[in-house]
Amino acid sequence: MPAAPRLPRLVVVPVAPAHPSRARRVWGETWRVLVALLTGLTVMVLVAWEVDTGQRVMTGEQWALDFVVGLVGLGLLLLRRRAPLTIALVLCAGAAVSSLVVGAETIAVISLATTRRWWKVAVVGVVFVAAGRVHSSLHPYVAPESYDRWIELVGGAVMYTLFVWIGAYIGLRREHLASLRERAETAEREQASRVAQARTAERARIAREMHDVLAHRISLVAMHAGALAYRTDLPPAKVAETAAVVQDNAHAALAELREVLGVLRETGVEPAEPGGRVPEPPQPSLTDLDELLAEARASGVDVRLDRRADGVDTLGEAVGRHAYRIVQEGLTNARKHAPWAPVNVTVAGAPGDGLTLTVRNPVRSVGPVPQGPAAPASGLGLVGLTERAELVGGRLSYGTTDDATTRDGRGTVFLLQAWLPWAS
Repeated sequence: MPAAPRLPRLVVVPVAPAHPSRARRVWGETWRVLVALLTGLTVMVLVAWEVDTGQRVMTGEQWALDFVVGLVGLGLLLLRRRAPLTIALVLCAGAAVSSLVVGAETIAVISLATTRRWWKVAVVGVVFVAAGRVHSSLHPYVAPESYDRWIELVGGAVMYTLFVWIGAYIGLRREHLASLRERAETAEREQASRVAQARTAERARIAREMHDVLAHRISLVAMHAGALAYRTDLPPAKVAETAAVVQDNAHAALAELREVLGVLRETGVEPAEPGGRVPEPPQPSLTDLDELLAEARASGVDVRLDRRADGVDTLGEAVGRHAYRIVQEGLTNARKHAPWAPVNVTVAGAPGDGLTLTVRNPVRSVGPVPQGPAAPASGLGLVGLTERAELVGGRLSYGTTDDATTRDGRGTVFLLQAWLPWAS
């Protein structure tokens, strides 16, 4: 029996999870708030230095308002994912009276730009630049003649463009990672589905082979055991010979059963080939038909072969194997349901016309012992043969028919006939 092939594994590069854990979300918000606070404090210190050196003028009420608005902005920053446009507008407007809120404003603008809703980005940009101008008006420089308002407007627009570019890049990167994640998950699901389908198909094939092989062996055991049960007048030498046939076929059946079960249980046999697969034993083909019939004749079955086809070695591997199994199952059915009855096997056809296989036997036993209890029928053998024939584009039919040309003269025979394609 063939060993189950080792299926390839899909190697997927891990990406960030689609839904981060609660701890990751909390840490993500925490470090953003800390960065916003540090940035705001830095800007506030610079403004305080300008006031201390006499470059700007600020009252105590303005400092208090700056501090309060900055703290409120840090709290609003946590809501930017729920309402990105609203929070960005509020924080940009707050920057008109507060330098502490600049950090939160920057993160809100970048967060809005990740969505790449350009009309929203444009609206916030107008408020961003206008807030900078209002802030300069509320906190004027002592020497306004040395200060160019157009430079301030252009600088604000350039800074806002930089923030939007950073946010758009982050948004594109997130979408790219999400696309990679989706493709990896899809590929993983498809690979799992292919592995499951391959496993199912392989196990079905092994089950089909197991039925054909074991049924062939067990039918021989049942036929000879039946002879021992009914022929009490056999000499000791004949009894020993028949018992040896029973023993040999029972051992062969057990060996094949162990091999099949070892494959199905996936015992992890070490590969004997560099490619990593356990080598498969050679599968029988129609060229081994003579050995199969010789084995049947050695067990006492009268089998005759009518060969009308030459060059069966040119059959494809699959067609040859299925043809062998069809004849084998025909002999098995004959032994199960009509022990010791003669069997006619016909092999006919030619390349291009197809291969025709016929297995014919009487429906009742005509051998040296009477017909005993019928062997239990699984109903799977002929179904499996039909599947085999259809797998290679052939067809199969079976059933009883009246035929006056049978060797036993009884007229009613069981006829199994199959046609398989034979490429020219």
